[in-house]
Amino acid sequence: MPPIAPLFSALVVAIALTGCASAPRVAYPGLPSATYLKAHEGSRGDRRPYAYQSNVRWSDYQRFVLEPVEIYPQPEAAFEKLSDADTRVISDHMFRAFGEALATRFEPTQQPGPRTLRVQLVLTGAKPTTRFLSTAMKFDLAGAPYNAVQSARGRPGALSGWLAYAVEIYDAQTNQLLAAYVETQYPNAMNIKASSGRLSAALTGADKGAEALMASLR
Repeated sequence: MPPIAPLFSALVVAIALTGCASAPRVAYPGLPSATYLKAHEGSRGDRRPYAYQSNVRWSDYQRFVLEPVEIYPQPEAAFEKLSDADTRVISDHMFRAFGEALATRFEPTQQPGPRTLRVQLVLTGAKPTTRFLSTAMKFDLAGAPYNAVQSARGRPGALSGWLAYAVEIYDAQTNQLLAAYVETQYPNAMNIKASSGRLSAALTGADKGAEALMASLR
């Protein structure tokens, strides 16, 4: 892929620096778990700025109910240049990715009962990838170093999209909140495949989010 003009590339990098800072860091007051969420700085790259964890043993649970993905309303929601159809594609992918991940450890069910988790996902925002330019920036003389640094820092790549969402986990029988967090996920800044489509980064973010959830349930 031929490099884009250096001056234009430098301008794009400058724009990307501003764009990456726009990934949401919001506690989302409309969430049922909002009053439980506290600042959480333990996640690399500030992916999970707010979280809540009760004194729960996940090994006590055997099954899970995955609720349909909810769409968080404006004004706190951060959907950048996305149509309703786009958000449906993303939310459908989230439901599949999280459901498949949870099923690797818990038995899926539709019936609340003992030793059952109820998991609610809330899509709070997403940003599409700027196609072609995002890929080109991974090879360009100005863009490649920038993306390499972003990759090492665990931050989004230049002109790459991201996914923002909340996860709330309840005891399905008692409706007690067991854990909750808000998170932003995105591909590695050097991930070429995830920059190939307009929604690729957001969908990859959902896949990574499902993996992160399972890591939280250890």
